[in-house]
Amino acid sequence: MITSSPAPNPVLGIFWMIVTGLCFVAVTALVKYLGDDMPAAQSAFLRYLLGLVFLLPMISSLRAISFTRRSLGFYSLRGLVHALGVILWFYAMTQIPLAEVTAMNYLSPIYVTLGAALFLGERIALRRVLAVLAAFVGALIILRPGLREISPGHLAMLGTAMLFAASYLMAKRMSGEVNAAVVVGMLSITVTICLAPVAYAVWVPPTATQLFWLFWVAAFATAGHYSMTLAFAAAPITVTQPVTFLQLVWAVTLGALVFGEAVDVFVIIGGLVIMGSVLVITWREAVLRREARRAIATP
Repeated sequence: MITSSPAPNPVLGIFWMIVTGLCFVAVTALVKYLGDDMPAAQSAFLRYLLGLVFLLPMISSLRAISFTRRSLGFYSLRGLVHALGVILWFYAMTQIPLAEVTAMNYLSPIYVTLGAALFLGERIALRRVLAVLAAFVGALIILRPGLREISPGHLAMLGTAMLFAASYLMAKRMSGEVNAAVVVGMLSITVTICLAPVAYAVWVPPTATQLFWLFWVAAFATAGHYSMTLAFAAAPITVTQPVTFLQLVWAVTLGALVFGEAVDVFVIIGGLVIMGSVLVITWREAVLRREARRAIATP
């Protein structure tokens, strides 16, 4: 008996993507609120350590894992790469405005496109090349090198986007071999392990208040990833992806109202350019997938 997949529900997909954006903005706001009283590596470690409680529903899937030397090396390498990205992200949050962190984070899908072409052998058409170039123009609009000082926080965010893109490409490579819950669960475990020695080296005694807010950082991050999964299941990515731009709107608003950050029109313009590039790439990939399905369905 053939079971058809649920019909797309664009309204539900948009709703879940809005929830996702609110969760991720809440994460950035809480990390910003915590400031730099605690070293970035320690904050990142505690966020992942406290977040391990959310792995309890995955225990049965994780216990059933049959490790090979290759898979264990893959999980470990991805955990290390992602851990470095998380440290840089936590550091950037204490150095530059919320809006700039959010806008520069949109570069990750661009790096994923480049990485897929360079390391996974995917073909990259001229249209996607132009979209990638446009995204880098957007990054230059935000950074404005030569017109203002590029801070260590900006460099940290560039590194974050690259490392998160590398982590995503590794997950994509593993997704066809193991359950999605295993990929997510092993990431949380390996990142916690990789962050532990770095956190120990810079450790300062955390306060109960810091632990309380870091637990909520972990909770919002987990909820955001879960609601994003629901959004992708409810509607095509071409419907849900444009909604992610609202994160920049909320970050600008929150930064201005709560943290007293000035609204930078160059950050908004640059973020729009980068997001437009991501949308072009997303739309083009969706078109290619539809054409491939039609070709398979045609006798």
